[in-house]
Amino acid sequence: MKALVKNISEKGIWLKEVAKPVIKTNDVMIKITHTAICGTDLHIYKWDDWAKKTIKTPLVIGHEFCGVICEIGAGVKNLKVGDRVSGEGHLTCGNCRNCRAGKRHLCHKTVGIGVHRDGAFAEYLSLPESNVWPIHNDISSEIASFFDPLGNAVHTALSFDITGEDVLITGAGPIGLMCVAICKYSGAKNIVITDINEYRLAIAKELGASKTINIKKDSIDNHLEKLGIKYGFDVGLEVSGNPTAFNSMLTNMYHGGSIALLGILPNNTLIDWDDVIFKGLKIKGIYGREMYETWHKMVQILRGGLNVKKILTHTFPVSNYQEAFDILDIGQCGKVVLEW
Repeated sequence: MKALVKNISEKGIWLKEVAKPVIKTNDVMIKITHTAICGTDLHIYKWDDWAKKTIKTPLVIGHEFCGVICEIGAGVKNLKVGDRVSGEGHLTCGNCRNCRAGKRHLCHKTVGIGVHRDGAFAEYLSLPESNVWPIHNDISSEIASFFDPLGNAVHTALSFDITGEDVLITGAGPIGLMCVAICKYSGAKNIVITDINEYRLAIAKELGASKTINIKKDSIDNHLEKLGIKYGFDVGLEVSGNPTAFNSMLTNMYHGGSIALLGILPNNTLIDWDDVIFKGLKIKGIYGREMYETWHKMVQILRGGLNVKKILTHTFPVSNYQEAFDILDIGQCGKVVLEW
């Protein structure tokens, strides 16, 4: 089968012929129709320090996908051939304390498809039935292909009560843009987002951001009074992984405020702990999606009117994968989808 493979330890991704996966008793085989490129895939493509220490080549990359079940194992009970599906890319052990307590997203033995084992950028993917999520007819395959990051955004944005609250989002990448849409849908009062990418800030404005701020040219405190924000933001959603952005968020939080921290900050990040302690801030680390409450909420708010179509800016046939990675690398895009 055709697959996008990290074949050797250098910059690049290659379209190769590889062996088709084999399903086990409780697995399904999915014929992939659409995949979305994630920032993680870009890290692997660029072969940065994280990729060098994490990825073992050769590896079929990718973990954001949509497809149709074409084969099922003998033990599969709730799915059938022909079902259109996406799926949870974190494979958990099922036996640790958190898994047995129903908190699989906190499993310390998590294996990620497209990172620790072969992934979804291929014609076929084998996945356990318990990780597969059927797609409702109301939802397009293009949108379903990025359920993974949309789930991250839902988990992040809905970690705290945002209805009627002033929300600061740092980072206007695809997940930050999704957070804007979710906050708008959920009735946040003011939604302010910061970044340095004008292309993505323009999308954020279309999605309902009250104010978009290019922090190379402007600062947050220049706009608080105009927005009627007297003392700071009630909720912060950090999705940039940028230390300067995170420190700016801490400075601009209201006492007793809450921060959902999805962005992966450098190990040497320094912050002013006085902002955390004396303001009584609550900081929650976010990793992936809650299985499967986040998936349920994501689907229901999509069916209820959440519109993320503006975030999908580019679609390419898989044969043009290099063009897709190039446009993602320069950042002049929202979400990029490959058709198989």
